[in-house]
Amino acid sequence: MNDPAQLPDGVTIRELKPNRDDRGVFTELHRDEWGAPARFVQWNAVRSCAGVLRGVHLHHRHHDYLTMALGRMFLGLADLRPESPTYRLACCLELSAERPRGASIPPGVAHGFLFPEESIHVYAVSHYWDLADELGCRWDDPDMGIPWPHEPSLISDRDRDLPALSVLTEQFLAARSE
Repeated sequence: MNDPAQLPDGVTIRELKPNRDDRGVFTELHRDEWGAPARFVQWNAVRSCAGVLRGVHLHHRHHDYLTMALGRMFLGLADLRPESPTYRLACCLELSAERPRGASIPPGVAHGFLFPEESIHVYAVSHYWDLADELGCRWDDPDMGIPWPHEPSLISDRDRDLPALSVLTEQFLAARSE
């Protein structure tokens, strides 16, 4: 998987420190003093079965921040911002609860989550859910170039029916100009 030097511009990865003792593990997920690209207004926890793929999604307005609470995820990223110095850079990195890291994803960076095992991830968003900010494309569109480590075994009907990257790109550029 890719190292942080090969991430789309504006995507940040923060190593989180698990504090272990005989009772278990305590990990700080976020502190204001770390700085954030946005103020997060909603936090969610999502449980996914082994083999599930969620996405690929894109937001023109909101930032995401996520980390793993249980299990592992392959985080696929693709920069679709024409003005970005990393435009069209695609990568895939592994996040796990065993080696906790927080990932910040800015608007315009497409992202998908592939879970090789039963997992729980926690994520925050900078804006409340809005259908107009929920864009997406097929996870396996070859023009996107995300190097997924394997194929998913379960995809929602919504994500399976997402359009090609070319359609997503048109939708994204139109939404940004509104």
